[in-house]
Amino acid sequence: MYTHETDWQDWRWQFRNRLRTEAEFSKLVELTDAEKQALRNPNFAVAVTPYFASLIDKNDPNCPIRRQAVPVSEESVRKGLPDPLAEEEMSPVENLIHRYPDRVLLIATETCNMYCRHCTRRRRVGFKEKAISQEKLNNAVKYIRDNPNIRDVLISGGDPLTLSDSALEKIIAAVRSVAHVQIIRIGTRAPAVNPFRITPELVNMLKKYHPLWVNVQFNHPREITAEASRACALLADAGIPLGNQTVLLRGINDSVAIQKELVHKLVQIRIRPYYLYQCDIAEGIEHFRTPVSLGIEIMEQLRGHTSGFAIPTFVVDAPGGGGKVPILPQYLICQTPEKIVVRNYEGRIFTYPEPNHKRKEE
Repeated sequence: MYTHETDWQDWRWQFRNRLRTEAEFSKLVELTDAEKQALRNPNFAVAVTPYFASLIDKNDPNCPIRRQAVPVSEESVRKGLPDPLAEEEMSPVENLIHRYPDRVLLIATETCNMYCRHCTRRRRVGFKEKAISQEKLNNAVKYIRDNPNIRDVLISGGDPLTLSDSALEKIIAAVRSVAHVQIIRIGTRAPAVNPFRITPELVNMLKKYHPLWVNVQFNHPREITAEASRACALLADAGIPLGNQTVLLRGINDSVAIQKELVHKLVQIRIRPYYLYQCDIAEGIEHFRTPVSLGIEIMEQLRGHTSGFAIPTFVVDAPGGGGKVPILPQYLICQTPEKIVVRNYEGRIFTYPEPNHKRKEE
């Protein structure tokens, strides 16, 4: 598939040689009928880097890497919403989503290194593989500049790390030019699906724009390879904080054991588990969805059973643009002005007295 080891480790080569067709995937795995059907008439863009494809167990149709990368016929089931988070309604200018008062999401590109089968933005990602135009970037930056309450800008997509260093820097510099923007974040799956994209040149550029954070997405422990670990080390060594956003996916990571192994491996490579997302109600991904009760169960089996900083927040992104809602196990049993009664991770009950301060008279 490649002529030299330097080809394999070249992120551009990985991007150019993404697997897209039934013929290409057939060279790697024995495709099931459901996979063949989906690849012949995909309902959503298909592209997988050779690196990520190399992690697939070719003998296991239920391989967690394979199920995230190779489409199946269940994607043709149109149950769900085309825009489950109402992003189009919350887009004051093109390529900008303003859902929360103090932060916005800037769509830098609609291109990805790999098109995840569970993508919530599948209605628009993968059809036009190009970066945001200068005109749209100017309009987005103007909107940010005209709204001084915006202090945090998330640059996402698609995947911004499909862009060249110079193209990405142009976007970051434009956002950083706004005086009231305090934090810039980049949302990317590159460390998991094309880790060779994280180069010394890239991180040297990024660290010029501190404070800058990077949100990554690892969904299964098998994704944390030596290559992925090296990529994350480059970012962390540059002083870039890393947070992970896992999507809870049926048949892929929907167990306590897998989630615990995942968060333990993440903190070992200096990534803070940030969110565990309930899979969104997007069209064509109903087969990935799990009951919310399962997410709560996983949280209960993490809290108290591993380090607190290794526990993500389980959230439902409320349909219709309601934003992220934390869904927590119920530890508070009852509350009065004098005391609260709580349940700990072992199921034991404790009473905690409230302070006996009298309210000051107005």
